[in-house]
Amino acid sequence: MVSVGVILSAPRRGSARLCWVITGCVLLLSSFAGVCGHAQQRKPDLVLRGTVTYANRQTYLELPFAVGKDVSRISVELSYTEHDKHTNIDLGVFDPQRFRGWSGGNKSFFTISETDATPSYLPGVVVPGKWKLILGVPNIEEGVRSDYEAKIYFSHRKDVLEGSTFSQKPLREGAAWYRGDLHMHNAHSDGSCLSQSGQKVPCPLYKTVEDAANRKLDFIAITDHNTMSQYNDMRELQPYFDKLLLMPGREVTTFDGHANVFGTTEFIDFRLTSPHVPTVNDLLKQVEEVHGLISINHPGSPSGAACMGCGWTAPDTDYSRVNAIEAINGGSLDGPRSGIPFWQDKLNKGFRLTAIGGSDNHDADYGPSIRSAVGHPTTVVYAPNLTEEAILNGIRAGHAFVDIVGTSDRTLELTASAGTTTASMGDVLASPAGQQIHFTVKMLALENEHAEVILDGDLTTLVDASPAQATEETRSFDYQSDGKRHWLRVNIRSADGSLLLVGNPIYLNF
Repeated sequence: MVSVGVILSAPRRGSARLCWVITGCVLLLSSFAGVCGHAQQRKPDLVLRGTVTYANRQTYLELPFAVGKDVSRISVELSYTEHDKHTNIDLGVFDPQRFRGWSGGNKSFFTISETDATPSYLPGVVVPGKWKLILGVPNIEEGVRSDYEAKIYFSHRKDVLEGSTFSQKPLREGAAWYRGDLHMHNAHSDGSCLSQSGQKVPCPLYKTVEDAANRKLDFIAITDHNTMSQYNDMRELQPYFDKLLLMPGREVTTFDGHANVFGTTEFIDFRLTSPHVPTVNDLLKQVEEVHGLISINHPGSPSGAACMGCGWTAPDTDYSRVNAIEAINGGSLDGPRSGIPFWQDKLNKGFRLTAIGGSDNHDADYGPSIRSAVGHPTTVVYAPNLTEEAILNGIRAGHAFVDIVGTSDRTLELTASAGTTTASMGDVLASPAGQQIHFTVKMLALENEHAEVILDGDLTTLVDASPAQATEETRSFDYQSDGKRHWLRVNIRSADGSLLLVGNPIYLNF
């Protein structure tokens, strides 16, 4: 076995330099190259390299490495040569205090954080200090030399999407409209269903995910109340459900309102009005600090004794820190409890907030005809691929519409052009007074349905409201800018007036 005795380590964010001598490997510092959604898409923070030979057969190598105080997640990726010569290297790890997992030869990658870990490994606090990567060598033949490389990635609480995604690569490539449910509950909060013997029990997360997969959704967010215990189950399930993107979320549930947070697995303190979180803007600041996306849930619902905290009553909310509004909730689609009036009121006050929808499902056994069934409604997001980062960026940008009953094909596209500039839903279009803006509404799988144009919250007659005559139909209209701030969006309704699709605005002069 080759032995090299110099190890360099320079953890990020000012951690002290540590030097150790280890027989059998070299620890190399790799420069940090920006934060991405997946560990493998950036350079590792550390690399352990070495060689094993027949002398190491049926022994264990301990490879120490330093973990700084601000690290919230550790990810390790192992590779080695000479697989075809019956060489096997097993993988495990200890933190400074205890055993944290052993996957043997069945995994080449693992991740560990306080909330979740790869199956075979234990979630929990990432203890600072000297960790030990354990390599077991059950078999290597005489005369064979196998070079190994263990890439180690450190994530920190304020890293953008660092480690929060459960898929190491896009589940689907290519720009498309992706359909998903952004509000769901299971046994990790108050979701329930019938057991095999017919008893009402906390409903396993697996059933919710399976139901979403059966309904051909592209993505879902699991949003249990104030907790993060669901993330470990989600990490286990994602490799099996490899056509359905599982996104971590949670419903921050307070006495003054509920809000979903996406894009982070870090703790968000929900104790609003307590010394820990004195105001709602302190809560919103927490979400900003971890680069999360926050959406106010079912704001049109009652509050107080009727439903504590269900409506949004938090005083002095800084809506510039809010990203989205759940305009359509499975339990309140179109009517007095709809979130649309609340959302449009904020648009009229100059806030660019994306309308989304979620089933608020609490029972995975609900059939598709029941309100709040999984995927009823869906949020449909235009994104370059099927990843957590792409879906959340699409929501932030407003490139989305809500499908009230969660169909697989209904599609709404709204575009505007003025001179050489074009805009789509969610975009801002600058237009001086007197300029003509040409709008185009494209409707797919909406035969016999009709479009309506909403300008600053008011229904207009700008577009032809006759029923669509084909499965793919385009309607156009012109609007003359007055140079002032406006927003314009489209709904699709059925012949009986039922709301089918809710489009996001194009913003004029915002």
